[in-house]
Order: sequence, then structure tokens, then C-alpha cells
Amino acid sequence: MKKLFLSLLLGLLAVCGIQAQQAKVYFTKEITPESLVKIYDALGVKAHGRVGVKISTGEKGGNNYLKPTLIRNLVDKVNGTIIECCTAYGGSRQDVKQHWETIHEHGFDSLFAVDIMDEHGDLRIPVQDKKWIKYNIVGEHLGNYDFCINLAHFKGHVMGGFGGVLKNQSIGFASSAGKGYIHSHGVTSKLPDAWQHTQPQDAFLESMAAAAQSIANWFGKGNIVYINVLNNISIDCDCDAHPHAPEIQDIGIVASTDPIACDRAAYDLIYQVKKDEKNNPDPLKQRIEKQHGIHIVEYGEKIGIGTSNYKLVSLDK
Repeated sequence: MKKLFLSLLLGLLAVCGIQAQQAKVYFTKEITPESLVKIYDALGVKAHGRVGVKISTGEKGGNNYLKPTLIRNLVDKVNGTIIECCTAYGGSRQDVKQHWETIHEHGFDSLFAVDIMDEHGDLRIPVQDKKWIKYNIVGEHLGNYDFCINLAHFKGHVMGGFGGVLKNQSIGFASSAGKGYIHSHGVTSKLPDAWQHTQPQDAFLESMAAAAQSIANWFGKGNIVYINVLNNISIDCDCDAHPHAPEIQDIGIVASTDPIACDRAAYDLIYQVKKDEKNNPDPLKQRIEKQHGIHIVEYGEKIGIGTSNYKLVSLDK
């Protein structure tokens, strides 16, 4: 019904001579170091200055995170630094020392320069949408970067439903205190108190969207691009030390200059997977729907981060 309504709306706009904004989302089924470079090049946006490549380096014990060998060609091409922040839930990445040990164990610091952006403190930056959070609390090293590649592993998430570029740009850029502030939808940044204020669910998702918008505004138009890699697709996030085994075969990579379109396209690709002997998308869909995960995309579009009206452009022959 929603697709029918959108189709009718777009048709009406066309009749009236109004062209709805449409974002390009590039897609390839190939998940290789070379295809990551290819899809980045297709965006036509040249990295410049000091380049941060925002990924999740993964919780110790997990194995679904984007591997250094997969992303190496892209990071080398842009002379990038891997940028991360500490977590807010304990585990192997809340403590800076243990976080560095995890980064080393997963092989990132042997190939790249790595920066834990909140290792030495926080930075408050303004938010445009103040419905829940009044500012964003990020790692203070954010100011060291001129350009960002938001490189996300698209998968499920126990609290957000799913995690893609919007989560990577909100929770991912937030310091430990900032993560608590977003999860508690602006109630407190104090840990562990923040975990007592994680409801209502939509407030958390809307807080994430507002935080993601603040990062987009910080870098400015033309200084950030978005890539979702749909491989090792578990219902659990890379922040889980013992994630559930993937139940969906690898799908590919999507990339855009629009974060809303990038996450919407990845979400749509998940929902196009048919259940068969090799794929069981039902558990992930159920998790997304239980947590109302798509709301981060819907609210992000509402506050002006981007558009869910996209055109998928295949790079495959």
C-alpha cells in the first residue's frame, strides 16, 4: 500500500511538472576489496584533506565485522585513518586499553592508522533537531578530520532493529557518554544510569537520527559519503561478542551520498530476500519490526537528512 501511494504521489508530481528529488544508490553484488573501491569511485566524490573512515572494529569474540583485508584497498586509496569511539555497555571496547587490544587482535592497527576519537575526551556539537537531544557528545578528535567515509556493516541490532550508516553515524561517532545520552533520548549521559531510560523506543530511534544529522552538518555537503556492506548478515550487531550465525547469504554493497537512501536501499534488499534452503530472512525481519527499526529512516527523512526516494544503479555487467 505504501509503495502504491508513493507511486501515485510521484505520478501526480510529474503531472504537475514537479520533479521529486531522487537519490542515486549504487549497487554491486561483488564484495571484494576491488569492488569497494569501484563503488566509492562511482560516487564521484573525491576524498580530500584528513580522511576518517568510520567503521566498527568489532567486539572481541565476534567475527562478522568488516575485515581489514576487505577494506584495505579503499582505506589506502584515500590515505584514510580508521576512526572509532568507545562503547557504553562494558565488553572489550568501553575501556580504552581493552579497546586498543581488540583493535590489535582484529588486525586493524597492523594495516592502518587508527584513532579512538574519545580516547582523550569528549566534544559537544550542535544538533539541528532538538526534539529529544539538545546536543551531540562525540569524541574530541572529530575535529581532526575534513572528510569521512561512513563504511558500515549492515546487520541486525538488538536495540535498533538494524544497524547501517545512520547508526554508524550516530552511535558510532558518539563517545561513551554520548552513546548513553542517545540511548536515553537525552535524559542523561551518565553511565550506567542511561540504561534505565531506554524507552520509548521511537524516542531512541529519533535521537539517533538527530545525532546522525549533526555529523552530516559537521562535515558539510560533499565531505561525507556512505557505504553499506551486506555480508555476514546476522540478526546481531558487531557490538555483540557472541552474535547469532548469519542466516542470509551475502547480498552486496550499496553506496550513496545520501544516508537515508543508502539505509533504505539496504533495508529493501533485505526484504527482497526469499526464504529458501539457503536463506531465512524471517528472524532479522522480526527483529527489525519488533524494534520499529525503519523509523530511524522515516524520521531522518522527516527532519531533512535525505530522501528515501532513490534509484538503484547496478555496477554489475
